[in-house]
Amino acid sequence: MATRTYTLKAATATPVPRIDYAQLLNEEQLLAVEAGEGPVLVIAGAGSGKTRTLTFRVARLLERGIPPEGVLLLTFTNKAAREMTRRVEELAGGFADVSKLLGGTFHHAAHMLLRQHAGAIGFSRDFTVLDREDARDLMSSCIAERKLPRERRFPKAEVVLDLVSMAANLQVSVAEALVERRPQFLPLAEEVLAVSRRFAERKARMHLMDFDDLLVMLKRLLVENSIIRAQLVDRFHCVLVDEYQDTNRLQGDLVDLLVGERRNLTVVGDDCQSIYSFRGADFTNIIDFPKRYPGCGIFPLTRNYRSTPEILRLANASISLNQRQFPKQLISSRTPGPVPVLVPTLDVDQQAAFVAQRVLELREGGMPLEQMAVLYRAHSHSIELQLELTRRGIPFRVRSGVRFFEQVHVKDVLAYLRLVGNPRDELALKRVVKLVPGIGPAKAEALWEALLALPPELTLVEALARPELQAEVPRKAAPGFGRLIRLLERLGTPGSTLTPGRMIQDILEGGYGEYLRTEFPEEERREDDIRQLAEFAGRFEDLPRFLSEIALVAEFSAREATGEAPDESLTLSTVHQSKGLEWQAVFVISLAEGRFPLPGAARTPDEEEEERRLFYVAATRAKDELALSYPISAVLRGGERAILRLSRFIEELPVGEEAPYDRLILETRTAQDGS
Repeated sequence: MATRTYTLKAATATPVPRIDYAQLLNEEQLLAVEAGEGPVLVIAGAGSGKTRTLTFRVARLLERGIPPEGVLLLTFTNKAAREMTRRVEELAGGFADVSKLLGGTFHHAAHMLLRQHAGAIGFSRDFTVLDREDARDLMSSCIAERKLPRERRFPKAEVVLDLVSMAANLQVSVAEALVERRPQFLPLAEEVLAVSRRFAERKARMHLMDFDDLLVMLKRLLVENSIIRAQLVDRFHCVLVDEYQDTNRLQGDLVDLLVGERRNLTVVGDDCQSIYSFRGADFTNIIDFPKRYPGCGIFPLTRNYRSTPEILRLANASISLNQRQFPKQLISSRTPGPVPVLVPTLDVDQQAAFVAQRVLELREGGMPLEQMAVLYRAHSHSIELQLELTRRGIPFRVRSGVRFFEQVHVKDVLAYLRLVGNPRDELALKRVVKLVPGIGPAKAEALWEALLALPPELTLVEALARPELQAEVPRKAAPGFGRLIRLLERLGTPGSTLTPGRMIQDILEGGYGEYLRTEFPEEERREDDIRQLAEFAGRFEDLPRFLSEIALVAEFSAREATGEAPDESLTLSTVHQSKGLEWQAVFVISLAEGRFPLPGAARTPDEEEEERRLFYVAATRAKDELALSYPISAVLRGGERAILRLSRFIEELPVGEEAPYDRLILETRTAQDGS
C-alpha cells in the first residue's frame, strides 16, 4: 500500500474592501467603480462626479490586486493627471505604491514608453523632444531652404505646422489635410508637401520628435513590432482614459493597440460634451465604442451635483433632440432655484447693458464677480459687452485670451484706420508697412525718416509714391508695397463716403485677409474677428467717432495694467473655453442664427448636433442662475439694420406651459421716471 502526502492550505478569506465605496459613492458611481474586468464605458453627464468615479475605480482595481505598474491612466492635461494621481494616493496610498502607476497625458505616456523602445523604430533612446517654438524654427528653416519666390505669399511656419499636426492626428496624409482644411493653398500644394517632407526628414536625421511625433511614433512602434506590443499589452493590466469624447483618431488607435486582446479598458466621457471636432476630436470614438468592444459594460452617471433642477430641465430638453447619443436625463441633487430666463434685446448694445446691469445687481446681492460668467460662441461677440463693462468700471477677464481690441490682428486693422485719420501717426505707419512681406523694423524706420523729409503738403499716398521713398523699398517688397498704396488711396480718397465698417471690409479684401490665412492656424478664426469688427464699426457714421470709442477701451486697459489687479473679475469666455468650469450665474449671449450657431457651422446633421452639444455645455456651466439673451436686430456694415432670427436651439425648445424658461421683457426708463 502506497503512502501519499496531501498538503492543507490556509483558508483564504474573501478580500474585504479597505474603502467604504457604498458610503462614499452614489448608486450609479458604485456600479461603474465595481464593474469587473473587460471593456467599460462610463457615460458621465455634466456635473456627475466623473473625476471622483474614475479615481475610485483606479483605487478599486489596485485593491483587487492589480499592481500599480500595471495601470495606465491617460488624461488630456497635466493638471488633470496630477489631480487624479493625488486623489488615488489619498484613497489607495495605504496599500499600494501609487508612484509606480503610469499616469499623465497621452504625450507624457508616449514619451515614457518611447524612451524605452525608440531603438526598435530607428531612433536613439536619447532623442530630443521639440517644443512648439523649436518645431516652428525648424519648419521656418525648411521653408527657407526652398528659396521660394516672393510674388506669392507662402504660408508661415506656424500654419504649415498646424497642417502637418492635423494630418497626424486625423491619420490622413498631408495632401488630404490640405484639401480638407486649407484649400486656399492648393495652388502651392507641391511646395507645401515638399516642405512637410523635408521637415520629417530633418527630424528623423537629427533624432528629433515634436509632440505629434510622440504619438505617431508610438503607434508605429506598436504596429510594426509585435513583440514589443505584446510586452506592453502584458504590462498594462488595465488602461483608463479620461475625457474619452475628446480623443482623436490617433489617440483612439493607440488606446486600442495598448489594450490588445486583454480588453481591460475603462473609458470615461460624455458624448453630449463632444465639441472639439475642429481640433480633430473624433466623435465616433465614444459613440461607436460598443461596436468596437462588443459586450462592453455601459454605466451612465446622471446624478448632477452642480445645477438646479430648473437649469437641468432646459439642458435636458435641448440635448434630447440629438439623434446620435447615449440617451440620458440628468437629475439634480440640488434644491429648486430660479427658472432660466430668455431675454430678447433690441440690439447688441441693449444686450450688453442688460448683462452689465444684472451683473451689478447680483454683485450687490452678495454674489462675487468670480462666480459669474458670460459665454458666447465666438470671441468677437463680446465687443459691445467689453465696451459697456469698461464704461461702467466692471473688472473682467477674457479667458484664455486678451481683450478683443488688444489682439494683434485687431490692432493691425485699427492701425490702417488710424493712418487714414492721421497720416502723421508714426506708430500706425510703421505697423502697417511691416505687414508688407520683405519690410522689417529697420526698413520701416527708414521709410518713416524718408517720409518726414518730404514736403508736408503731400497726401500720404502721394508721399508713399515719391521716388525718394520708393528707393527705400526692397525689391522683394515692391509688389506688396504697391498694394498698400492702392489700398490707402481707396481708404483715404477725399470726399469718400466710406463708413468705418466698409473701410475695414476693404482692408480685409485688400490683402489683410490673405495675410491672416497664411500667418495663423485656421482654428484661431481671426478673419471672423475682423468681419465682426466691421459689423460693429458699421454703426459709426465717421472714422473719428469710431476711433474715439476704441481709444476709451485702450485707455481703461492701460490704467488697469499699471494699477493694482482687481480683487475679483467677471469672466468672459467662448463656450469651448468654458468646458469643465462652473459658475453660480451664467449669461449666454447672442443666441441668434448666424451667431449661435455660426454661419456654416451647422451645414450637416452631424455639425448641427455638435453645435447643439455646445449649447448644452453652455447651459450646464450654470449652478444657480442662467440667462439666455439674443439681439432682435443688428446694424450691418453698410449701416442698415437687419432683423435677426432667434437661434434654432431656443426655437426648438418646448413652448407655453412646457417652456423650460421664463421670457424677460426689458423696459427702458429714464432718470425722470425715477429709475
